[in-house]
Order: sequence, then C-alpha cells, then structure tokens
Amino acid sequence: MSFDFARSRRRIVLSGLLEACATLVALPALANDATVKVTDDRGVEVQVPAQPKRIASISYFADDVALALGIKPVASTYMVDGRPPEFLLGLTKDMVQIGQRAKPNLELLSEAKPDLIVAIRRYTVGNAPQLEKIAPYLAWNMELLDGSDKEIEALSKVLGKPERGIKLNKEFRAHLAEIAAKAPKDVHPRYAIMWGGEVPFAFHDENTSASIVNAIGGENIAGAMTPGGEFGIDLSLETMLEKDPEVLFIYDYGPDRPHENNPIWSQLTAVKNNRVFYVGDQWVETNGPIAREIMLREAAHYLYPDVFPKVDVRSEAAKLIPAEVQN
Repeated sequence: MSFDFARSRRRIVLSGLLEACATLVALPALANDATVKVTDDRGVEVQVPAQPKRIASISYFADDVALALGIKPVASTYMVDGRPPEFLLGLTKDMVQIGQRAKPNLELLSEAKPDLIVAIRRYTVGNAPQLEKIAPYLAWNMELLDGSDKEIEALSKVLGKPERGIKLNKEFRAHLAEIAAKAPKDVHPRYAIMWGGEVPFAFHDENTSASIVNAIGGENIAGAMTPGGEFGIDLSLETMLEKDPEVLFIYDYGPDRPHENNPIWSQLTAVKNNRVFYVGDQWVETNGPIAREIMLREAAHYLYPDVFPKVDVRSEAAKLIPAEVQN
C-alpha cells in the first residue's frame, strides 16, 4: 500500500490546529484558576480568586467598593429588611438578599454561588469555618477611618483595580482637608452619633463617622475609646443632658423611637433647636468610598448649614457610581 504524503501532511496540520485551539480555550480557564494571597483583619492569609466575578457582601462595604469600581456584587446583607440603601442608589435590591448583616443566612449565601465573600469581622468570625466552605472569605474590622483607607485599597487590588482604590483614597483625603479648611475655626459644635433606644448608644471618636465629624471641627460628647474598649458607649439621656449636645445624628432604624418618649429628650439643646438628624446607612456603614464621601458632605452641612449646601444623597451617589452599573 502506497504512503499518501499529502494526506499525512494534512493530518499533521489539522492536529496542530486542534492543539492550538485547545490551548486558546484553556487560557481563560487558567486565568480564572489564578489566585492571590490576602491577609485580612483576622490575621489569616486567604487564597482568593484573581478578579473574582461573584462577590457576596456581609455588610455594605464590599457593595460600596465594588460599585465604586464599576462591579456589581451578586449577594448582600441588609441593615433594615426591605430598605435598600439610598447611598448605593438602592442597587442592592437586585442582589440576592442573604439576611441582616449581624445574622447572615448561610443557606441563601451558598445558593448565590459566590466566588468571594467579603464580611464585617465582628459578626462573622464565629462562622468562619462555615463561610470558608462556601467560598474564600475575607473579614475586615470596618470601624476606623485609617482602616477604611487600608480596606478600600486591599479590596480594590483583589478586584483587579488597585490604582482606582488608591485614587479614591487620595480624593477623599483631599476633600476632607478642603472642607476642614473651609469650616469656621471658632465654632466646634458638640455632637453625638448614635443608635436610638431607651439608652442610646453613641460612637467614640475613633469610629469612622465620628473621626470625619471631628476632622471638620465637631466635638464628640462620647469622647475617645478606653484602651481595649468598644467603639461606642451607652449614654443615658441624663448624661446627654449634662453633656448638652448641640447636634444629634441618630441612625434611622425605623419608626420606633423610644428615646423621644423620655421627658428629658425635649430638654436637650439639639432638640430645642431642631438640630436632630435621622441619618441613613452611610453613617453606620461608613468605611466604603461612597458612604464616607456622602457622609462627609452631609456632616459639613449639618454642622455648618450657612457654609455648606444641603446634600441630595441620590444625586451625589449617582456621581460616584459608574453609569454602567446603575441599571
């Protein structure tokens, strides 16, 4: 039987082409399999996917960072059920709802099939083994302003946009300095940022939102943390009357406001002068780039209404979130 050189040559060429195609098809898979190492606030080194595509956020922090980068997470917890945060344009309503941030539903989280979980440390460290079975899990403290810079930079790097994370931090610090420079130098309004209730809980100076208000001239009646203490303190209305805040920022958790039923409430200077402001989620979930920028603008207006304009939260958010993820 004669040997057909032409047919053999065609087979070799075809085989080479098939191998090349197989290699090209495999390249994205190899890229998707790539990982990076990240050490979170637990001190744990975590192998996470390079540029993850399905992000789940326990707290609004990862939603905030991802949306600022033009990326839409697939799942999120909430602060108040059925109330997507205005500072994120309500975009979390389109994500899988995995429960309140302090009690995430792990079954719903698993069903969302995330390839990365980004969480607030204090509410999830006890569930770390279960979370790690679902997807790589990163936990940050999300409490301090300096921590905010570090956390934004770290997550932006994980999401494949390190330069943007650095830029967001620089822009915020520049704007904070600009507002501080414009603020009246001879006025230091006494304030508290607090959760309402029978005994209100107020944030110490080190908390991100309080740090921002202090930086533009406010004087926090809750003061600084004690070494090893919590980031906030219970302040009875009797104590508040003694410290006499001129401005009160109260997290709006819903219509139940038992503090307002206390006879002392009406004696507070802030109440008498109509300077009690029920504020949104950005005042509690402040460590992301969108939240802290909007919160800064609001604080400037509330402290110095004659100097800084009133803030339309949705309009400001629309400027900070890229158009491609707003729909």
